[in-house]
Amino acid sequence: MKTIKQIADEIGVSKQAVFYRIKKPPLSNSLTPLTSKENGVLMVSFDGEKLIKQAFNVDADKETVKQFDGSFDGSLTVLLQETISVLESQLAAKDEQLAAKDRQIEELTATIRIQAESIQADRKNELAGTLIDGQRMLGTASVKKRRWQFWKNND
Repeated sequence: MKTIKQIADEIGVSKQAVFYRIKKPPLSNSLTPLTSKENGVLMVSFDGEKLIKQAFNVDADKETVKQFDGSFDGSLTVLLQETISVLESQLAAKDEQLAAKDRQIEELTATIRIQAESIQADRKNELAGTLIDGQRMLGTASVKKRRWQFWKNND
């Protein structure tokens, strides 16, 4: 267990800043079971200490973002360049995959078009065959009819 003063020294803020922060919700609600008084001194458990430090780190991160002036140190620049390089290579791979998919779609579309044309041609041939068969049947019927009339007239 640590005192507020010890935690404040570790964080690099005043004891008053820590007291101010731990008295405000939601931190105050979370810390209640993690604190106790010993000889009139407020003591904070290890878990409570972590919560307090987290509260100050979050604020420190926000402050850093607010104070950022747009300049980077060398290591951050290198890190950003590496990240950009990785993202660019991933993007290039995705572009290649999309191009391959586009080719597959074009091939499938062409195959479907060929099959549709083949089906349409088959249907035309069937229809033409049916018409020819129908004409043959009509032709045969008319020949039979003429023969019948011939025989009928000659009797």
